[in-house]
Amino acid sequence: MSSLADPITAPAAHSGLAAVLRCETGLSDEALARAELVQVETGETLDKVATRLGLISEDALAEALARATGLPLVDGVTFPETAPLIANLSHAFLRDRRALPLSIDGDVVRVAMANPLDEDAAAGIAFATGLAVERLVARGGDIDAGIDRLHRAETEEDVEDEIDEADLEHLKDLVSDAPVIRAVNRLIADAVDARASDIHLEPADDRLAVRFRVDGVLREMPPKPAAMRAPVVSRIKVMANLNIAEKRLPQDGRLRLTVRGHEIDLRVATAPSIHGESVVMRILDKSKLALDPKTLGFDADLEAQFLGALTQPHGIMLVTGPTGSGKTTTLYAALAHLNSHERKLTTIEDPIEYRLPGVVQSQVNPAIGYTFSSALRSFLRQDPDVMMVGEIRDTETAQIAVQAALTGHMILSTLHTNTAAGAVTRLLDMGVEPFLLSSVLTGVLAQRLVRRLCPHCREPYKADKAVLARLGVAKGDLEDGWRMFWRPVGCEQCRHTGYAGRMAVFEFIRIDADMAALILHRADTRKVAQAAAKAGFGTLRSDGIDKARRGLTTLEEVLRVSSED
Repeated sequence: MSSLADPITAPAAHSGLAAVLRCETGLSDEALARAELVQVETGETLDKVATRLGLISEDALAEALARATGLPLVDGVTFPETAPLIANLSHAFLRDRRALPLSIDGDVVRVAMANPLDEDAAAGIAFATGLAVERLVARGGDIDAGIDRLHRAETEEDVEDEIDEADLEHLKDLVSDAPVIRAVNRLIADAVDARASDIHLEPADDRLAVRFRVDGVLREMPPKPAAMRAPVVSRIKVMANLNIAEKRLPQDGRLRLTVRGHEIDLRVATAPSIHGESVVMRILDKSKLALDPKTLGFDADLEAQFLGALTQPHGIMLVTGPTGSGKTTTLYAALAHLNSHERKLTTIEDPIEYRLPGVVQSQVNPAIGYTFSSALRSFLRQDPDVMMVGEIRDTETAQIAVQAALTGHMILSTLHTNTAAGAVTRLLDMGVEPFLLSSVLTGVLAQRLVRRLCPHCREPYKADKAVLARLGVAKGDLEDGWRMFWRPVGCEQCRHTGYAGRMAVFEFIRIDADMAALILHRADTRKVAQAAAKAGFGTLRSDGIDKARRGLTTLEEVLRVSSED
């Protein structure tokens, strides 16, 4: 416990947060001087400035402070649902000092602090409560979210009152108002805290509905007042450099923010609707981009097969699946594996989702005639070793890709087919000659995303034989030992959903001599799939069942994303 009468005795307590940043995190003197200059200019606390500038993540800062002070580090998921009522302690003070009282035990108040070395904050809380202060270390973002959650009704009411008094016709003035800026910033921060991949804003007659997509599933969030529909949407459009006067046509934009110490890219898409403009923001957090095949869901055998096909001197490697199945992430992982000083890597994308160091990335622009096919043709003159084409959409792009592979380039691309075997038929239907396709295609990977079970609360159970039979499990495998699988429960770590993140299930076909002969004779999808099974290549369903048995996902998720074999 630490209070005014019993201050922290660790050396870092006396030398302050700047010393912790320098000694515990390795922050350079130049970076620290920059943060301190911004602190003086803005009046913000040093911890908030350091994370906002991206000099250190909130996780790293909290861990460093816990080490330096010896105080416990608490997670935001353990914060109480209701805060102790302290009449003399304003929310503005708590937000400014990033401190949140969690509970009162006798004559001690437990306080989560982003900077436990802040003696002024501790003194203020002690004075307001008349209690000794027990300091705990927490992420600044968790404290901000905790204050918002515990006092959301009051803050939302304040925002609505201020918006109602404004003239909604003057959007340029309105979007710069503090309540709107605060509301949009808090919305984005809440989505990042919830690990959401998308933010959906949907105007209704009496409100602005808000939904977050978390682990592929949409979740309803507290709506915004009807008066905030136009201001919030306009504020987002201004941030994404879109035309706020144009409400009749869809628009696409992009913005970059530092949230919780991490640099976040957001892709913004607007569309007109009956009650106003609908907005979807795709959250792209590079700090959470997994470029390791094992993290994506590859097992050792599949990783060896995939990388083996990938490292051929030339050819075409395809990743297939529906929209939102993680194809681009897999291609980025492939590029990361191939990226070296000896190779020139280029990409043609629509849009560019993540920036990759050492890779020349280009975004298509059909409005000016810069399409996948024209970009691919021009990039061949850039002397690349490996080219990633975001998608093969038409015959021209497919034929140019084949010609590029024939002339010594490795081409990586995606295709919208349901199975790996279906990619062969699709390319033949596009007009690619069988003798050319059989000589350049090196492998096809199909994938789907399933929710990953929370490792903290999952529980084993014995699966029903009828369900296993539906999944195609052989009768001889329906013994008790084989029927043991895992199911979700829900805990604080996973926000009581039972799931934490997503992973991919795969099927992979390596194009060998036998498979090339089938392509040469225009074999249909069924024959290619049968040949792949005979050669020992697994299916989406078999890979999913294997992951379900290992406790990584559930049988229900496997059934959801895979069809009958």
